[in-house]
Amino acid sequence: MSLDRKFCVAPMMRYTDMHERFFLRLITKKAILYTEMISTGALIHGNCDYQLDFNKEEHPVAVQFGGSSSKDLSYCSKMAEKKGYDEINLNIGCPSERVQKGNFGVCLMLEPDLVAECASAMIKSVDIPVTVKCRTGVDDHDSYDFLKSFINIVKDSGVKTFIIHARKGILTGLSPRQNRNIPPLNYEKVYAIKKDFPDLEIIINGGIKNIDESLNHLESVDGVMLGRAAYDDPFMLSNVDSEIYSNKKIDINRKELLSEYLNYVQVMTDNGYDPKIMLKHVFGLKKGEKDAKKFRMKVAEIMNSSGLDENKDNLLSMV
Repeated sequence: MSLDRKFCVAPMMRYTDMHERFFLRLITKKAILYTEMISTGALIHGNCDYQLDFNKEEHPVAVQFGGSSSKDLSYCSKMAEKKGYDEINLNIGCPSERVQKGNFGVCLMLEPDLVAECASAMIKSVDIPVTVKCRTGVDDHDSYDFLKSFINIVKDSGVKTFIIHARKGILTGLSPRQNRNIPPLNYEKVYAIKKDFPDLEIIINGGIKNIDESLNHLESVDGVMLGRAAYDDPFMLSNVDSEIYSNKKIDINRKELLSEYLNYVQVMTDNGYDPKIMLKHVFGLKKGEKDAKKFRMKVAEIMNSSGLDENKDNLLSMV
């Protein structure tokens, strides 16, 4: 299938699991959804095949891998394609210490030839698209020429789509959370990459808060990727299909949306999934509404009591 990446929801550890993606797909039919980052080591050596699970309703959905072995990435790419994913993304942006110890993530921006080798092996092993998510630089290697050189080397592997977080990564002294906020945003660098590589698909990521900002970015790049903003205010995505993709506006009712998701939670609970993990994804459903705090408190109460059945109608009455 041909993927339209004008609007994407970023891979986020402990957030974009299969349940969150199912929930978001009830709100937008067009946005590209990404899994949490999955390390190749976990899949190959950790009996973690379940991390590749997803609901058929999630399409179009992409899996993100972290790794630096072309052999391992090729093997895991074949697994993902067999599972039915629509895209495979290679993480060259995560700055966490755990990821650095595994020699993948943003530290690989310092080894563009290795990234190109890995991407080439992945592309040759599957028929679905392979994309790369990186940053604008790493530590003191943050000039535009550094980023341009990285893109130039990696694109020769056959990668046609780059998702660029418009901040550099800092390897020591900052937590992953701080790395999402402290290094200053530099959208102009990402815009310049699109100008210098017009044949590449360039998706911009980092600090984008809403649909209006997304539309502004789309004047300079091919797509946008939202992370925490989309998670904290999921109902914002109800405007994606009409405002980003120019589809006919379909009014989405919060109550009907929540009812459908709670039905899903009940079914998946019966299948052995933890309802607490699934329910946390609706915390932001009423963000911006006057009774949003009361709603969040009720969700938390249900999570702590594990009593969805007896509280479902009460929760629905609040939306």
